[in-house]
Amino acid sequence: MKYIVKRNKKYDYSGQSYSSVFPNLHRYPATMLPQLGIDILKELNIYKGNLLDPYCGSGSSFICGIECGLSKMTGYDINPLAVLISKVKYTALSDEEVAATRQNFRNKIFEYLKDETKINSLPLPEITNIDFWFSKNVINHLALLKMFIDKIKNNNIKNLFLIAFSETVRDCSYTRNNEFKLYRMKNEDILNFNPDVISVFFKYFDEIYSTYRRFYFPKISSKLVLELENHTFTSSDKMFDVVLTSPPYGDSRTTVAYGQFSTLSNEWIGINYARKIDSMLMGGRKTDKNITTGIIGEYIREIEKVDKKRSLDVSSFYNDLHISINNISKKIRRGGKIIYVVGNRTVKNIQLPTDQFIAEQFEENGFKHLITYERALSNKAMPSKNSPSNIAGKTVNTMLFEYIVVCENVNGNIY
Repeated sequence: MKYIVKRNKKYDYSGQSYSSVFPNLHRYPATMLPQLGIDILKELNIYKGNLLDPYCGSGSSFICGIECGLSKMTGYDINPLAVLISKVKYTALSDEEVAATRQNFRNKIFEYLKDETKINSLPLPEITNIDFWFSKNVINHLALLKMFIDKIKNNNIKNLFLIAFSETVRDCSYTRNNEFKLYRMKNEDILNFNPDVISVFFKYFDEIYSTYRRFYFPKISSKLVLELENHTFTSSDKMFDVVLTSPPYGDSRTTVAYGQFSTLSNEWIGINYARKIDSMLMGGRKTDKNITTGIIGEYIREIEKVDKKRSLDVSSFYNDLHISINNISKKIRRGGKIIYVVGNRTVKNIQLPTDQFIAEQFEENGFKHLITYERALSNKAMPSKNSPSNIAGKTVNTMLFEYIVVCENVNGNIY
């Protein structure tokens, strides 16, 4: 069955970016445009209820809910850095306490640096291949920052310092910062790379807090109840009225590597499973049997003719997405809406109809597909081309359009 797809230029947002409405506090890949979420909620007349985002990332969906009057929201994400960013965005902080903490923190840092011998004796964190990714000077100064961040007693303010620290880790490492995957700078670039770690940290801290104060703090009311969980959504004791989310488009290894993007930050923050996150995401657990039924089955069969291993990778992703949708479907009230913003990736020159798969899966769980909108994908932070053959110079378009899939629960529980 082919589910209706309507080209809707209203949702193209040509010339706009994420920062056009609500700029993020921290870089994060493949973030959903807030203006998209706001406009689709308004179109569906969703101004109240309990919102769920089962793959919340850095929290775009929550500002959409807040803008439309929703005050009860829940988010899940495997990536600790994503949950950290979302927490800071939607936690009310005292301007006076932040300012006092910043001043005290700065004083302690510079007092410590007066004795040049002390910094070389700081305990260092367990970072994989630390000398490959950081100079000795950078390692010592990052360790100094982390030592004093850990001493901040107010956990909400500590989280604010941690996301500034995360951006500092990224900028002061040998990573190529225009990439989402972990790639090291060229050796000739490293020779001239000597960042002032402390200055970089305070630059990011001031920029992040300014953005928070301008865009997020005014939206946080005493009625807001936002619960964030650092794991996969499997079940809940709550029922939800709307799901607004943008799930991964495929496994992290071959699409957006959320784990790789966050690895160094997560390790410095103290996450001991940072290097395993991509394998924990959808498609990370490999299957030995291809999907043969439903909409996606015929496409996987075509991939299998060309590359059996890649067909199993694709099946792994859709198996996990199937399980996720089943779990979510059980927790949506009758009349509740699901809004999935997805891309249809191409594997072995075969475009996979993820939007159709999602509509099919929800219909099998008692939902009715209402509409799928197609929008031009010109403003999402992800590569527009990749090289699946790994042959230099041979690239293909990954995605040119994005799809907004809307379904309604017509058979579920009323309450």
